[in-house]
Amino acid sequence: MRTVILDAGTLGGDVDLSVFEKFGPVEVYEKTAPDEVEARLDGADFAVLNKVKLNRSTVGETTTLRLVLIAATGYDNVDLEYMKERGVAVCNVAGYSTDSVAQLTVTTALSLVTNLYAFNSFVRSGEYSRSGAANRLTPVYHEIAGMTWGVVGYGNIGRRVADAARALGCSVIAVKRTPTDEVECVPVDELCRRADIISLHVPLNGETRGMISRERIAMMKKSAVVVNAARGAVVDEAALCEAVAEGRLHGIGSDVFSSEPFGEDSPYFAVKDLPNVCLTPHMAWGSYEARVRVVDEMVKNAESFLEGGTRSRIV
Repeated sequence: MRTVILDAGTLGGDVDLSVFEKFGPVEVYEKTAPDEVEARLDGADFAVLNKVKLNRSTVGETTTLRLVLIAATGYDNVDLEYMKERGVAVCNVAGYSTDSVAQLTVTTALSLVTNLYAFNSFVRSGEYSRSGAANRLTPVYHEIAGMTWGVVGYGNIGRRVADAARALGCSVIAVKRTPTDEVECVPVDELCRRADIISLHVPLNGETRGMISRERIAMMKKSAVVVNAARGAVVDEAALCEAVAEGRLHGIGSDVFSSEPFGEDSPYFAVKDLPNVCLTPHMAWGSYEARVRVVDEMVKNAESFLEGGTRSRIV
């Protein structure tokens, strides 16, 4: 079996990818452009990828491919219907990054609520040392205890974020496709109106694309903080950036973008330096522990495939 790892750079240089050698020869590429996919997969049995797009135009006439191993939970970068048509199995990895993404979500929200960037910048600039004052209390911040945290997408990550929010004294409301008694489930419009902190943890699909629309952003409190740890296209990015720039939201944070990396034409580029904006480079999933876990899970998925099993199969 020949394995091709198409974008090893997204997994970091500190994770051992030699574990795939148990299946046969391994070719490792740090990154792969769309027009390089077909040639690199020529003669390959297994494709390992994170963000590379696999579809009719990129895979082309590749005929040997048997299994696609996605180093992620989301799989919107792989055309599943085309893979099914070609008889190629596809596996993702669920649950490996729950703690990592929850940690970044809570960190971002707390930083924004506390105006941490502004206070840190005051010290780093030397203004604190020159001020002659022992402390500074502006911009004013408020305790998170007693706030309402709205979780959009109450899966593994959403639950973990909710647990942390409750531990900090928040009440929690959630948008969940199948309501549960463990949390107050509300429609998305109600959550947008009520929540002081809104965090997004839904997959990108036809139902969720653009769900945090311009109209729903307008429903939010002026004091609200929005953190997107889902997919960029879940929100109207232009409307979100306009709202924070115009003071209609207290702060926004995002680890995901509709185009990654975003360019100078992105609405995020215009607001990236604002003190109440926290943008991170799609790294929430990527703690060392999570990356080791995802590689281990992909190996187990490959072993299952070779044994005729369907572990983590989505096609």
